[in-house]
Amino acid sequence: MFNFTQPIPLSLYIHIPWCVRKCPYCDFNSHQLRQEAPESAYIDQLIKDLEQDLPKVWGRRLTSIFFGGGTPSLFSPQAIERILTEVRARLLFQADIEVTLEANPGTIDEARFAGFRQAGVNRLSIGVQSFQDEKLKQLGRVHDLNAAIHAAKAAHAAGFSTFNLDLMFGLPQQTKQDALADLQTAIALNPTHISWYQLTLEPNTLFYQQPPVLPHDELIEEIYFAGRELLAAAGYIQYEVSAYAKSGHRCQHNVNYWEFGDYLGIGAGAHGKLTDVAQQRVTRLWKQKHPKDYLQATTTFIAGEKDIAVNEMPFEFMLNALRLYQPIAFELFEHRSGLPRTVLLERLQLAEHKGLLKLDTHRIATTEFGQRFLNDVIEMFI
Repeated sequence: MFNFTQPIPLSLYIHIPWCVRKCPYCDFNSHQLRQEAPESAYIDQLIKDLEQDLPKVWGRRLTSIFFGGGTPSLFSPQAIERILTEVRARLLFQADIEVTLEANPGTIDEARFAGFRQAGVNRLSIGVQSFQDEKLKQLGRVHDLNAAIHAAKAAHAAGFSTFNLDLMFGLPQQTKQDALADLQTAIALNPTHISWYQLTLEPNTLFYQQPPVLPHDELIEEIYFAGRELLAAAGYIQYEVSAYAKSGHRCQHNVNYWEFGDYLGIGAGAHGKLTDVAQQRVTRLWKQKHPKDYLQATTTFIAGEKDIAVNEMPFEFMLNALRLYQPIAFELFEHRSGLPRTVLLERLQLAEHKGLLKLDTHRIATTEFGQRFLNDVIEMFI
């Protein structure tokens, strides 16, 4: 059985489900906006959704808030301010709370960014994906190279001292030179954080149904290692599989996910994970997925929930924590999982024997070999 003894850090995820156009690689819960977004009605529902979840988190402080999508920057600064005001009226905020908003080039300008900052957003995540017009067209993006560069410059001009640029590699017919040129352009724009991840073909996407020609595995690996070296040389520290940050600028919201913290999820299709110390249980829950259903919900926004069983917990924890490029303290495992470290030892020793992990009396760390075959390491804890 679990033995939780102290509260776990709590974040809030707010989902805005609309975008200008659905990208062919995207499997997120996003829907093309064919008319003006129903800001006011949707915010009304977000507030009701949050209020239904409040009894589960009374007295706990939020460490971070993340507006994801879709394209949250389609909402006006006034709408974002209203949401944050309503959240602050109902939940305690940690003094240094991180508030991130995802934005897409082509949906913003400097004045809009300044409005988001005034509303209480202190971190942006800008979905660039590539700085090459041909690749942006292949990805179905609504912006071009100039818009992408303008967005980064606008973030600086609006006073954001920390922001992320999202980039992808392994794009259709991409060369190593193409991929590294994207990184060099991003580095020159001086963001404090770069998310650089490989394009994968996910079910229920257009790319999965009509696969483009992607680089072969050997080239992907070559791009990855060359890109890591380029980012490291520019002062970006890799702290997660796809995340690189300058010192002091890790995304605290995502770190809370990976360290198996708790999070509320409000909005269409949002997921949450909550630990009840009093009841000694951990529950995953998810909300009505389609925006139409969410907007029409009256009695409950929860579409489903499931308790994590004791025997599932090692895998659930490792699935997240092993993404981090830092040692995992046994103390963190015990705190976040409610289980003693002894439940891991047999599998940890096997992984160490295979050269995938290295252990000492206090910590677990993936080896370089283990990082390359991370899925194999994670599967050992199923």
